[in-house]
Parts: sequence; C-alpha cells; structure tokens
Amino acid sequence: MRKIETIKAGKNFAAVSVGKVNEIIEHELPMGPDFIIQGKVFVGQAVGATGSELSFQTLVPGQDSGFLHTHKTHEELYIILKGEGQYQVDGEIFPVGEGTIVRVSPDGKRALKNTGDENLTMLCIQYKANAFTEADSPMTDGVILQEELKW
Repeated sequence: MRKIETIKAGKNFAAVSVGKVNEIIEHELPMGPDFIIQGKVFVGQAVGATGSELSFQTLVPGQDSGFLHTHKTHEELYIILKGEGQYQVDGEIFPVGEGTIVRVSPDGKRALKNTGDENLTMLCIQYKANAFTEADSPMTDGVILQEELKW
C-alpha cells in the first residue's frame, strides 16, 4: 500500500506527494472493518487544507465508484486526469475523459464508471457549497507582491 509522503512543510505551507498518476491505484482507503476502496486517497488533511478536501482515485477498466452518493453541504469538482468513462448525475449519464471537469452540487446523486481500456484517474475537490462570493474572485483576492523571486 502506497502512503502519502511529506516533501516539505512550513508555517504557511505543506507539500506532499501521492506518487505519479499511474501509482494512485496503489493507495487504499479503509472505509470500515470489511470495506477498503482500492486506488483512493484523501490528501486535504495531509496538506492542512482548511477550506476544502481533495482526493485522487483510480478506477480500473470496467470498475465503477460502487455506489451513488450525495453530500450534506459539500459541492464537488471532479477533474479527469487520465482515461475515459461515464459520469452519472441524477440519472443523466454522459461521457468524460482526460481534461473533463464536472461540478456537482451537494444534492446531486453521483457516480463514475471507467468504460475505457486503461485506468481512469481523477482528482476530486470538495468544498462548502455557496461559500464563495464576488469578493472571492481570484482577480480581487490575489495580491501581487513587489518582492524579488528567489530560485
């Protein structure tokens, strides 16, 4: 079983590695005494994220996420990094592949299936729905500093 590796951490940052995209399948997520999800790893806690959770998951050809699910307060972004499949939300099914991004609100009944011939790997980012306002725009929240870069 692969583990998250800490690269470096400081007062205002943390950097970790889950391995290469093709190594995500080596992670295991224990969900209970008799239930392990192969190829899934949550990393929000490892990096000390305070406004979101994120996970990587790899599905082998023919595998699906195993169940439909919703959330109480979290919206999710699914970013397909590799492979192809089908995504299901509220009974609607559509194709997804490398570069596809799917946003699902908390009440959306969702699942993902690998319909391709190779592993499908995705990144999922969860965050509290309706938390961002116009004031949270990256164009107004970001501050460009007048400091020299040090490489």
